[in-house]
Amino acid sequence: MSQQNLTRRTLLERDRELRAVDAALTELCGTGAADRAETRGGGVIAFEGPGGVGKTALLGEARRRAAARGCTVLRARGGEHEQGAAFHVVRQLFQPVLAATGEDEHRRILGGWYDIVAPAVGLVVSGNGGAPDPQGVRDGLDWLVTRFTVEHAPVVMILDDVHWADPESLDWLTRFASRTADLPLLLAVGYRPEGLTADVAVIRALAERQGSRPHVLAPLTPSGVGRIVREVLGDHADDAFCRECWAMTGGNPWEITELTAKIRDRRLKPQSENLPALRELVSSAKDSGLNERLTRLGTAAVRLAWAVAVLGIEATPALTADVAGLSDTEAVDVVARLVDARILAPPRPGNGTKPLEYLHPLIATAVYQAIPGALRVAMHGQAATVVLGAGLGSAAAGRHLLEMHPEGDPWVVHHLRAAAREYLRAGAPDAGRRCLARALREPPALEERPAVLYELGCAAQLTEPDVTVNHLRAALEEPALGPDLREAITYRLAQAYGHSGRMEEAAQVVAAEIGRATSARTRLRMQTEQLMWNMFRADEKESPARSRRLARLADHLTGRGMAERYLLGLRAWDALTRGEPVATALHYAEEALGDGLSWTDDDWGFEVPILVALVFLHCDQPGRAEELFNKGIAQCERKGWRGSHLAFGFTLLGYARLRRGALGEAEELAREGMRIADLVGSSTPAHWTAVGTLIGTLICQGRVREAQEFAAAHRGETLPQATLCPDVPAVRGELLLAANLHREARHQLTEVGRYVGAERGLRNPAWCPWQLHLAQTLALTDPPQAVEVADDAVRRARQFGTHSAIGKALHTAATVTQGPERIKLLAEAVSHLMRSPAAYDLAVALVDHGAALRRIGLPQEAGDRLYRGLEGAVRCGADALAARARDELSAAGLRPMQLRVDHTSPLTSQEQAVAERAAEGWPDARISEATGLEEREVARLLSDVYVRSAPTAPVWRSG
Repeated sequence: MSQQNLTRRTLLERDRELRAVDAALTELCGTGAADRAETRGGGVIAFEGPGGVGKTALLGEARRRAAARGCTVLRARGGEHEQGAAFHVVRQLFQPVLAATGEDEHRRILGGWYDIVAPAVGLVVSGNGGAPDPQGVRDGLDWLVTRFTVEHAPVVMILDDVHWADPESLDWLTRFASRTADLPLLLAVGYRPEGLTADVAVIRALAERQGSRPHVLAPLTPSGVGRIVREVLGDHADDAFCRECWAMTGGNPWEITELTAKIRDRRLKPQSENLPALRELVSSAKDSGLNERLTRLGTAAVRLAWAVAVLGIEATPALTADVAGLSDTEAVDVVARLVDARILAPPRPGNGTKPLEYLHPLIATAVYQAIPGALRVAMHGQAATVVLGAGLGSAAAGRHLLEMHPEGDPWVVHHLRAAAREYLRAGAPDAGRRCLARALREPPALEERPAVLYELGCAAQLTEPDVTVNHLRAALEEPALGPDLREAITYRLAQAYGHSGRMEEAAQVVAAEIGRATSARTRLRMQTEQLMWNMFRADEKESPARSRRLARLADHLTGRGMAERYLLGLRAWDALTRGEPVATALHYAEEALGDGLSWTDDDWGFEVPILVALVFLHCDQPGRAEELFNKGIAQCERKGWRGSHLAFGFTLLGYARLRRGALGEAEELAREGMRIADLVGSSTPAHWTAVGTLIGTLICQGRVREAQEFAAAHRGETLPQATLCPDVPAVRGELLLAANLHREARHQLTEVGRYVGAERGLRNPAWCPWQLHLAQTLALTDPPQAVEVADDAVRRARQFGTHSAIGKALHTAATVTQGPERIKLLAEAVSHLMRSPAAYDLAVALVDHGAALRRIGLPQEAGDRLYRGLEGAVRCGADALAARARDELSAAGLRPMQLRVDHTSPLTSQEQAVAERAAEGWPDARISEATGLEEREVARLLSDVYVRSAPTAPVWRSG
């Protein structure tokens, strides 16, 4: 009986499903050449039903029809015993495409994602590329499939037995599937409802959202079964016999096919008088009958069938023969007999490189389950040896090693650890964790156990931080722990605590190791880590003492080693937050930066590089800060790190744009940072940094109601006990003030002042402007206190010394002051802000200054300020401020012109001249002397340069 006849029979009574396939292909391809030239969308079509109901045959027909229409077809199939092989399904999809080309073409296809995605799709890459996180690999696969689809459209991706897909492939697939509607890509899937996992259920729901419920394949009717029986056994089969075949098989196409073949082999006449004999034969179409049939083929056939079941995706004829203990010649003969017996499918062309497969997954399951338990374990051990000998790698062998009983074998531990490294390199930490957990149960030798615990903790760090903590703490308690490994474990454990917002525990764990350190280098590193995590603690009780200790350490450092540079970076941040002169903060930041600080160094964290960039930002050098943030983002993307590191990068780049007044870009970046952070988990420092930045941005845009709704949506989340930038409680106070909830704002900001200012001594308004907002909340109820708070903020801002800090503090002092002094303070605030990069704050000060001048009867001077404030507000995207400026202009009897802002216009020659000299550090007076301009004109030109040089388009690279 031909495979073609088998396919035709199993597609009986599937007209509805085939019409759905044709409709989906028509939607994808169109009906003519003109339609093919258009960009068309795809979607998802899903078929579900129990084993043997005909899903595979239906998907095979879909594949044939897609190819006939000129579609590019990719296909893969989940395997019951391959679910532990990470990216098994993904590799089936792409390896046939990649196998036909060389590395140059691979790099062209994968582009900048090569080092990240290549291991996941089965390509061999350098071992120095680092371990990407799963989100990075998913993003890279998205990019690969999108590019492939565009180049080879239309594309049909067929995935059979999705219920058995490996978790890594399924995780990517469920996230990507929603994009098929916007691509010329049709995703056709088949699965069993009894094996429906949460991820497969997502695909089912997605098909429903796209207007097509999953097609549930029904059993064949008695009429359909009768057609199959008569086609195989002859038209003389009577109705009673056919109906009994239907009743005994439940109308399952696969079972009726097997049963009719058995009837034919036994030469049983299909008549009603033979119904008792038919019932005796029914069991032979099921598990026990299959095993009997296999046994009758001989011992060699049994061994080879078992070997195919154990090897699965590695069951090439040569490896199968090796595991079965047969010669190549014997194996060829046995395979032929198993094909004739309808147990194995005919071998696929490929010069022996294609794996042998069972005719149906139901057969594979029955054969595997029939292998005696102890023998099955032994065969997996033999399979691991054979796979390693064939050069397929430890990850391929790891699937078999996981099935073996623990026996304290160092060889097993070695290859399980190697398999874990391969999985981690492919961005599959869960698969790596399974291998390491099994290695721990082997168990490893006493001196190797700490390293296995360490690797296990690192493997779980992205997905299960609590498990990471448990394993790393256990590793620290091991008696055979060497000093280098102890240092690495301590560092990772502190990271696990810190990135979960548990700063106190992070500081405690490194403090405990300082006394145990046997080298000065290790001791200095532990001191650095302790100082850093204590610095991040929002509840730090000894902040002044810690600052004094850090200052003493920094005074004796040369910056030659990484630990010293990190200490200098901490010293720079401490100087900033405490309001020491800006020159001091910049000095230490420059010393720490040196020739660059990496965000992705495996031995050092990204926290200090971020702090150094933030120092430059708050010291009125946003260009330097943005350069460092963009470099950090690029480093993370090159290594495939799409978690907290990248979330911080986008968010803080948005925060830098916020401080420069590029509000639209700030919002876009903060939202992207939040999206990435929420993939890692809510209530993390990365998440809350994005929350604070986005609320601050919405306030500046005048979208206060939206900011309130956004803040309310996050009110129930746990705020980590960590110092954040921006400080979220302070931002909440600012939001209450913007909403005119002065009493609530005063209470909130007073509390911020208590733990930030009074307890920790962090009073620099350039970093956390809680005093500026508190003064405004006090203005209505306690004006003298408001003036006192504002004056203290001005004093501290002058002590720090940046124009933006002084300008904003003076502006606040003006808002709580009355009379001529108010005008004077506003003028001075504008003067300072004109020499700063704070474009939005300048626009606010200009509008306030213009409004105050209008009220004292100076319309001409007011108009100048208001027009400039309006222009700045429009440039920044501060719609509410722009509306207020227009209202003030109207009140002054001036025409509020509709401005056209060109964000891309080049600098004028005068602006270029003053900008170049300012970039070299020239003061305004020297620039005035060199250019012949008035000093006031120099300040105005520099203000325009700051505004116009703020980036107006994202410069990051997004996958």
